[in-house]
Amino acid sequence: MLFTLALAAITIIPRVSGHSAFFHPSMWGFNVTDKDYPYDNRPVVPIKNMNFSQWWFHGHLDHPPNDGDFFELPAGKAATAEIACTKPATSYFKSAGAVNQFTNPSNPEDPCPNSPTTAYHTNNFEDLMGCSLAIAYKDDVNAVKPDDFTVFSVNHTCVWTLHTDFQVPARMPPCPPGGCICAFFWIHSPLSGGEENYMNGFRCNVTGSTSNVPVAESKVARRCGADLPNKRPYSTPANCTYGAKKPYYWFNNEGNNMFEGDHSPPVYNDLYNFVDGAQDDIFIDSYLSLPDPAPNAAMPIRADDSAKLPLSSVPAAVQAGMAIPAPVFPVVGNSTTDPRATVGTAPPTLPTVTGTNSSPAVTPSASGVVDNGGYYGGAGYKRDMSDAHLSANAARRFQGLRVNVESRRRHLERRSRFW
Repeated sequence: MLFTLALAAITIIPRVSGHSAFFHPSMWGFNVTDKDYPYDNRPVVPIKNMNFSQWWFHGHLDHPPNDGDFFELPAGKAATAEIACTKPATSYFKSAGAVNQFTNPSNPEDPCPNSPTTAYHTNNFEDLMGCSLAIAYKDDVNAVKPDDFTVFSVNHTCVWTLHTDFQVPARMPPCPPGGCICAFFWIHSPLSGGEENYMNGFRCNVTGSTSNVPVAESKVARRCGADLPNKRPYSTPANCTYGAKKPYYWFNNEGNNMFEGDHSPPVYNDLYNFVDGAQDDIFIDSYLSLPDPAPNAAMPIRADDSAKLPLSSVPAAVQAGMAIPAPVFPVVGNSTTDPRATVGTAPPTLPTVTGTNSSPAVTPSASGVVDNGGYYGGAGYKRDMSDAHLSANAARRFQGLRVNVESRRRHLERRSRFW
């Protein structure tokens, strides 16, 4: 009798080997098992060192979803995805042949029941690097190319829970009559696993759309945030990619758009200017000015935020739609006074100045340039303190501070749920 019960228990315990995937009937490869390919190509298996046909849509294009299966994206609301290391841990357990859903009684939101967090590549909550959802406004998956995808939502605390919310921008335009093509993307922390990509494609459809403004052409994200492991203690906002951004294609044999090393993977968080939540600036009218990023480039001007500022406070050049050079603050030694490292709790008050101040004195190095710790490659810069520049700088910081505070607020809110 005991042997029979033990055997029955074994038959209902699913195979759990870690990693994670997006699970929904709308996905390509929803019913793929480790028996369908000459190699293990289950949706949860990472993709790395593969040729394009193997990693693109996880090689599952021959396993499409059933007609009529769509993952809905409610404009301005959250789309809740199920992310797990095995399908029996999701609400779709029956399609995997399981009698009951595989859960952790002490934590129903465990994405990998009865396994350590390292099974889904994180040592702890602070080690999470984020996941993203991207969309292509095409209804034929065979017509979708890598450059067609635009990231529209990011969750900084992913993978961590079975049910994961992805906030959808309120201005998402409707999909074509046959729906859109979407994909889930994830690259985990380098501290808990090797160099791995995760991609699961699925059919999607935007619901409740109230805008017809198209998504802008997406660009490759640049590494611009504070990066202590690589000895960059401060962010360089002007070097960020703003607006519509592509998902990462990394560490495969071909088709890559990211070329970071194995210990510095591209991730979906502030390091690459992906805010937590809806990516609300991905539309063609999101910016009045969007200069090419560079360490000393002009900062972009968001259309909606410029409209909220009093016209008298907006520099004439901004009113005319011109780009204004962004200031670059010298970092002396290990100084922590760089204003870029400070996140305020409210938009700054535009300064009123009556004169022109000179730049603060700094000590040149032996080579004749400012000693800034090597952050700008030894280049020396002088800070512009003119009236017009100070006003323009305050106006530009308005959006960055607000976005960073909101991102941090959401991060702390999620963290409080688990501690």
